[in-house]
Amino acid sequence: MHLSHLSLTDYRSYHRAELDLSPGPNVLVGSNGVGKTNVVEAIGYLATQESHRVSNDAPLVRFGATQAIIRGRVHRGERAVAVEIEINPGKSNRAAINRGAPQRAREALGLLRSVLFAPEDLSLVNGDPTVRRRFLDDLVVQLRPALGDARSDYDRVLRQRNALLKNARASRTWSDEHDHTLAVWDEHLSRAGARVLNGRLHVLQMLAVPLTESYAALAQGRKAAGFTYESTVPLAGGQHGTIPSEQELYEALLAELESRRKQERDRGVTLAGPHRDDLALTLGPAPAKGFASHGETWSMALGLKLASYRVLIADDADPDARPVLILDDVFAELDEGRRARLAALAADAEQLLVTAAVAGDIPGELAGPRIGVSLGEDGSMLDAEGAP
Repeated sequence: MHLSHLSLTDYRSYHRAELDLSPGPNVLVGSNGVGKTNVVEAIGYLATQESHRVSNDAPLVRFGATQAIIRGRVHRGERAVAVEIEINPGKSNRAAINRGAPQRAREALGLLRSVLFAPEDLSLVNGDPTVRRRFLDDLVVQLRPALGDARSDYDRVLRQRNALLKNARASRTWSDEHDHTLAVWDEHLSRAGARVLNGRLHVLQMLAVPLTESYAALAQGRKAAGFTYESTVPLAGGQHGTIPSEQELYEALLAELESRRKQERDRGVTLAGPHRDDLALTLGPAPAKGFASHGETWSMALGLKLASYRVLIADDADPDARPVLILDDVFAELDEGRRARLAALAADAEQLLVTAAVAGDIPGELAGPRIGVSLGEDGSMLDAEGAP
């Protein structure tokens, strides 16, 4: 799988950008601040419909514009498909496939797969649990796009349930009607939550070995990388050889909500469910967060992304379905040994996109087109010679 052309309209700093890409390595070189990361962010968005930098779409639209458009031509073997995403902050995003009629944006999920690593991903190791939950859920959706609806349903029901608990706490009253309404939300939350949990546990089972191997290849140290899933639903926590069914997880989450009912009424918030879980990363016997060195943190974060890349490959027997691998501003932060080892791990990608401020930071093993990136005064992307 590879992307042969990317077109941006009013995306971030770009009023207009057109970029031709090749299979194999592509290196985007340009000074800091010219928009290299905006380009790879847009490619990641085309695949996942989420940004790795912000949690909502508004910053993705160029200042003064009302919408942004990302267009890409995706190749999978001999087949090619044109994908267009309209980003409409405050409204529903839309997608068009092969210039067809606009439809729900989610209908385009799965047409392009990508794995993007950026310096922000260090928060996978040292950030709060929200980042790690999002990493798991994004990988679940890339593997099974239909599960994106389960996550959306869960978030919607969670907001409604929390609003009920908060309003009842503020009014200092609790009635039979509150109990009845809460029971309805419990049912919906547990159904959607069970799907989210089941998807996460399947992904974690697939990630375990690739993470250990990727970290060992990058760090070449004695510490083994691993993880434990910490859940407010005891049945989902720990490490699973056998994954509980959706029905079992539904019953366990429903029981946990019922057991915490008094606490939730007192605090006005939902206390159990996948929105409160965490992925506890470990290096040897110690937690990675707070104990990993700077180099170990980089290797662990990279290891997670490379493991997710391998999971996506293993999930599809089609050799033409390998995801696009994106490394944004990575090599400048690594020592020579880690640079070489990362280059070796990434070299077999069908398409690899790398950004750098200095071309010399890119290992020689990643030979391929060097694309100079700069930004014109009108917001158009310029090539290395300064021509649109």
